Amino acid sequence: MARPRLNSGDTHSEDLPKPKLSKDILRKALMIFSYIKPFKWKFIIGMLFLILSSLSMLTFPALLGAMIDAAQGKQTYTWLPASVTYIGGISLIILSFQSIISFFRIRLFVEIAEKSLANIRKDTYHRLITLPIEFFANRRVGELNSRLSSDLSQIQDTMTTTLAEMLRQAISLSLGVVLLVLVSPKLALMNLCILPVIIVVAIIFGRFIRNLSRESQDKLAESNSVVQETLLGISNVKAFVNEYFESKRYSEKLNQSVALAVKGATYRGIFASFIIFAIFGAVIVVIWYGASLVSLQEISVGDLTTYILYSMFVAGSMGSFPELYASIQRALGASERVLEILNEPKEDIQVNEEDKDIKVELHGDIEFENVSFNYPTRPDLTILKDVSFHVKSGKKLAIVGPSGTGKSTIASLILQFYQPTSGTVRYDGIPANKLALTDIRNQVAVVPQDVLLFGGTIRENISYGNLEAEADAIITAAKRANAHNFIMDFPEGYDTVVGERGVKLSGGQRQRIAIARALLKDPSILILDEATSSLDSESERMVQQALVELMRNRTSIIIAHRLSTIKDADMIIVLEDGIISDMGTHQELMEKGGGLYQHLYTLQSLQVVES
Repeated sequence: MARPRLNSGDTHSEDLPKPKLSKDILRKALMIFSYIKPFKWKFIIGMLFLILSSLSMLTFPALLGAMIDAAQGKQTYTWLPASVTYIGGISLIILSFQSIISFFRIRLFVEIAEKSLANIRKDTYHRLITLPIEFFANRRVGELNSRLSSDLSQIQDTMTTTLAEMLRQAISLSLGVVLLVLVSPKLALMNLCILPVIIVVAIIFGRFIRNLSRESQDKLAESNSVVQETLLGISNVKAFVNEYFESKRYSEKLNQSVALAVKGATYRGIFASFIIFAIFGAVIVVIWYGASLVSLQEISVGDLTTYILYSMFVAGSMGSFPELYASIQRALGASERVLEILNEPKEDIQVNEEDKDIKVELHGDIEFENVSFNYPTRPDLTILKDVSFHVKSGKKLAIVGPSGTGKSTIASLILQFYQPTSGTVRYDGIPANKLALTDIRNQVAVVPQDVLLFGGTIRENISYGNLEAEADAIITAAKRANAHNFIMDFPEGYDTVVGERGVKLSGGQRQRIAIARALLKDPSILILDEATSSLDSESERMVQQALVELMRNRTSIIIAHRLSTIKDADMIIVLEDGIISDMGTHQELMEKGGGLYQHLYTLQSLQVVES
């Protein structure tokens, strides 16, 4: 069994590599935060409330110290009466003021962040669905979904709390240090010598412990990957009697994860012990030294209380900065990943209601002139080589050939999912680049081999072909697609939920829903990409009847492996190694003798007889 390599999605987002700050990253981050611009006045008011809240919070240590001095009959500040009741009343008034402005600050910042993030999500999703098909060929759905969820959530956290908290802590730290010096320069000098040592050790230990945590998560993810792939391939495991091997493999990965977790716990324990010792040791030293200053009457008990409270403010602010800085780094990384999508060049297509208005009516005439094509991801491999054909409006063109010869690529070029490397595709004689993408795609419908149904109801899936269709039109399309009878067999009828990707329906039922959807769209050009190849005989018969109805009076491009289904095509082209090796009707190709078409048809006929 293949053992997939783990990607970054297997670890927690907090353990993802964080980008180093640079002008380029900051410039990109500012592009994300430009979404705040429509709410700039609310943001300015919120910042004003934040500053007022932080400043009012810094008054409490001074007031509490003055209250203690007042209880001893001393006046700490000349402008403040030595009255416990008076100081307590002022403290309650400031506390009420601080609580009110804190409410409005939180309310404003959350509103700004939610609305800004909603706009980012809308723009990112809008950009995603207008990107060319080749973009999605190089990306995993899980990765893209992660950018819309976890990455944007990380940005949301930063907008909502991190930036405001960083500013609040910066105010508390800077003013707190100044107030410490004003209260007692001697204590401040001693304190400021101890705190940087604690912070430096905390940063170094924190980074080391995070690295251990990330390694532990990686190993745990690897063990989970073993479980996933083993359970998915359980039949192979049992068939090869490898239960013991898989159990041993899982145990090894799990033991590695446990060993790293225990190692991390050891260092966390050492770190926690150091922090407890350092912080409480600093408190003891400050109180001890402060008490000696009180005994020498250099400061009052109230000043010592004020100093201790301010030092707690400063220590708390300094201790919070490493985590806040890490959050900012994560947000910058998330911004960079989101901007990769927002900066991707999109198709020449807009997403709005007017896209359904067809400006140039197509009759269905298609011409390929000397078309060659390489997929952008494989420029070294030429899929189509100088392919030319012409199918007139209302005619049926069948494309046959071995797998990998470019049959589905022709369908993708007709839908303009890709542009030819060279050559021209024309619709009604008009080069594709002279037509709007929406005009082309609005008049082309596809019935693929593997039908994708959305997780809603049957009615919603059929109406996807024409979102404005009435109920009668939906039912008529279902009847023409041989789908009405089985739909009405369900208790909920057209309101039956089909499940994710249509899992509650059989293959034949999904195909007929897709045909009904195409009929409702009423396209000029129809592409049938091996629409019956995976069906049983009865389902194929029902679907084939529906396809006959669908192909009536419209240009049809039929890609088929079962050659018996294309005998009545107006023209058949045979693709071989990316070139058209033969072309003609069924009768003409059979009469030529010795060609690939005759060989494939004879081979399939023998298989049918033998079965």
